[in-house]
Amino acid sequence: MKGLIKGVLAEELGNSLRMKKRFTEELDKLPKGCLARKKIKGHYYFYLVQRRKDKFLYNYKGKLSSDEVKTYKSLQLKRANYRKSLSKLNKQVKFLRSTLRGKQPV
Repeated sequence: MKGLIKGVLAEELGNSLRMKKRFTEELDKLPKGCLARKKIKGHYYFYLVQRRKDKFLYNYKGKLSSDEVKTYKSLQLKRANYRKSLSKLNKQVKFLRSTLRGKQPV
């Protein structure tokens, strides 16, 4: 019976590691940072704000249409969802590895 349970847990660990790799790849494809809107002389301009070590970098995007702003916002939400899922997967992988290990290294 122990072999059956360990087999199922090992299979789930493999699935979790594959999902983790896929989520990481998808996360790397999405733009990093968030969209910031600044009002300069009565006009709105957009910047993509990214954090690099201790500094914030502002990449000028110019005047964007409402569709482009919605696209950036949806990508930002997608990125947040991937990060949340990745966090859950990391916890699951840690749990499965510790469960499978028992007294033996995995």
